Amino acid sequence: MLERALRKNSVKVTFVLPADTPPAEVSVVGDFNDWRPGVHSVAPRKDGNRAVTVELPKGGTHSFRYLAAGDHWFNDDTADGQDGPNSLIHT
Repeated sequence: MLERALRKNSVKVTFVLPADTPPAEVSVVGDFNDWRPGVHSVAPRKDGNRAVTVELPKGGTHSFRYLAAGDHWFNDDTADGQDGPNSLIHT
């Protein structure tokens, strides 16, 4: 699930996953972090989900995927679209 908060020249995007799906460490990787795992790892929230917030430039389109332990890649069903194997988010 994606949550967004608009700012003047950027958008804060929060990537949200259930606490146990998948039951392993998960990173959001994409063109905004050079596809580097661990830069944006999801962390537990008080509501029981896991999340990480990333600030992205306003007016762009970004490719991303989730990467879990064991080289398990997966997409976000709530993303704005798909580009090949990647999810897309429009800011």
